[in-house]
Amino acid sequence: MASALATGVLIIIVGGVAAQWLAWRFRLPAIVLLLAVGLLAGPVFEVIHPSRAMAGTLGPMVGLAVCIVVFEGGLALNLRELRAAGEGVLRLTVVALPISFVLGTVAARACTGMSWGAATLYGAITVVTGPTVILPLLRHTRLDRRAASFLKWEAIVNDPVGALLAAVVLDVATTKGGGVEAVGASVVAGAALAVALGAGAAFLVRFLFTRDLMPEPLKTPVLLALAMGVYVLGNLSLSEAGLIASTVFGVALANLRVPGLAELRRFKEALVVLIVSALFITLAADLDRHVLTQLSWPLIGLTTAMLILVRPAAIGLATVRSGLTWQERAITGWIAPRGIVAAAVAGVAGLRMQSAGIHGANLIMPAVFALITATVILHGFSLGPLARRLKLRLGATPGLAIVGASDWSTDLAACLHQAGVGVLLVDTYPGALKPARALGLPVLQAELLSDHGEEALESRAIDWVLAATPNDIYNGLVCARLGPDLGRERVFQTGPSGGLDPHRWVSRDWRGKVLGAPPWEASSLSSRYAAGWRFAAITLQEAALPDGRVPLIHVRHGAISLVSVEDEATPKVEAGDIAIVFGEVPVEHDEAAGAPETLAHG
Repeated sequence: MASALATGVLIIIVGGVAAQWLAWRFRLPAIVLLLAVGLLAGPVFEVIHPSRAMAGTLGPMVGLAVCIVVFEGGLALNLRELRAAGEGVLRLTVVALPISFVLGTVAARACTGMSWGAATLYGAITVVTGPTVILPLLRHTRLDRRAASFLKWEAIVNDPVGALLAAVVLDVATTKGGGVEAVGASVVAGAALAVALGAGAAFLVRFLFTRDLMPEPLKTPVLLALAMGVYVLGNLSLSEAGLIASTVFGVALANLRVPGLAELRRFKEALVVLIVSALFITLAADLDRHVLTQLSWPLIGLTTAMLILVRPAAIGLATVRSGLTWQERAITGWIAPRGIVAAAVAGVAGLRMQSAGIHGANLIMPAVFALITATVILHGFSLGPLARRLKLRLGATPGLAIVGASDWSTDLAACLHQAGVGVLLVDTYPGALKPARALGLPVLQAELLSDHGEEALESRAIDWVLAATPNDIYNGLVCARLGPDLGRERVFQTGPSGGLDPHRWVSRDWRGKVLGAPPWEASSLSSRYAAGWRFAAITLQEAALPDGRVPLIHVRHGAISLVSVEDEATPKVEAGDIAIVFGEVPVEHDEAAGAPETLAHG
């Protein structure tokens, strides 16, 4: 028993995190790797079988885990996004969902010969486009913010609605006699109670947090406990209504402007990554081999129809004469991966309908599994290329945001821009950005520590930040705020005016890495620039750095790395790299071609 438990933990937890790291390292969709690990560990080699090991508790445990996922997803739904994407979100969640339900039902009936009851349940289950798949894909792909909002809102809102719809269909299909009216009344009452529970929990949190009635160590446990509590209470009133309560709790909390919620959200994001990894492996491993053997040409035909007929037709009809561009309609018409909620509901509802003796119910689980597998693989690998083809991708290479417009930072931005690096110059003062605008450089007039600044930065292809204002403390604040999102090794700032003393200066947790080796202060950069020093992009012909000039940034095939005295290892330089250097003598550029100077060392 202990050996089986250890094996399960090793595969589900350690294997899940390892799959997430491999996906990040090699830029692959993590969901595809997680699905592969689960299938290999479960039905293929039969190393683990979660439902047998957990003795009937797997379903409730999956439900509680999913409620945390949808709660965290709700925290990502900012109502301000609706100003730009509101019509599209409304069309996808209110209009497209019933169309998908009807077309999916008809497709299941026509392709497999299921009874109308089983086909209707399949149609209800497959209206969801789970956030457990969409959100990791959006993090992996630099999708345009408006198009990303459509997919994100649809996934998070439709997930609980689809689960509730499946529960209603199951109740109606298994109800004998005239119980349909009673089911309808209970649905309305249960959904209303779920909304009230979620909203009430959010206002309770705001009341406690803003009045200092909750100590810091208890804030995250209280949020998780409330998310699971409203889920359980919602399910007691109506099956699957708990997901609505958890989602409403997250959405309401995200828009009540509760102080300190950003730090708590980052912890929950890390927790959700672990939960999603474990859930995908667990549910895939729990499939029996006979489910795989039930895959047949009719089920393959149904999956194909869902991919190329049902989804595109539903989105096309729902967005007729809307404000969505044809590119946005095309990408939402194709991208619709199903995830954990579809798998969990199919496993429970399919068995209940099968035990009720409804014809074709035995095909629901393999049909849903086939759709999940196909969409996870096809949509996971195609989202990036399709977004790039439709010009809905923010950028293929990392970009650098320079915070603080000055003479030297504008020159640095211009040098990077000429070298083909995506760069953005940020400042709150329009006059400081005027020279950059005159040079045609991308600029952003915003306070990055404000909601407006964060939202504006999210719509740009930025992966690195250099805080370069004269204020050391402000630079540290910017880096501390953006570090958890971009990565602490990707936020830099100019050196402190009093010298870099790791014991007396601001702790590394509250600032960025110091630019330059030796470190450069903003005042030193300004004075050297006034004395005639300039930035230049130099293409190296040898794997060595040029003499007499100070390298600050390296560029290799569009990817950048900033030099810091705090680097654990010296950056490796190869022939063909571009070095952004700061030199005493102005460098002559080929103005017509705009190409970097080529320099051979020695």
